[in-house]
Amino acid sequence: MKTPKELFNRRKERVRWQLRKKSSDALRLSVFRSNKNIYAQVIDDTKSVTLACASTLDKDLRDKLKTGADVNAASEVGKLVAKRAADAGVKKVIFDRGGYAYHGRIKALADAARESGLSF
Repeated sequence: MKTPKELFNRRKERVRWQLRKKSSDALRLSVFRSNKNIYAQVIDDTKSVTLACASTLDKDLRDKLKTGADVNAASEVGKLVAKRAADAGVKKVIFDRGGYAYHGRIKALADAARESGLSF
């Protein structure tokens, strides 16, 4: 029987495989979610460079958020990563949800990033 971590890694690799298959040269908005925080970064896989990143641990967000583990925090991170990506000249990305289901904090981050100008 597979452990939950092994199942998560299988889902994550399956999502990444589909992303590479559909558009290998596009920039990727990758999301990591922990129990206390949420992190997002825009990655250029061809150059192996992170172009923009944001998390609930940023000084801009830490003071105005009650906790880093709710939907409001995720939407703030989505807005911030979209703003930083726009400053770096990025408008179009593909969304890498990792092995997480697309709802709750992951969906809130994606919706906020879309509303703030990123297209995916």
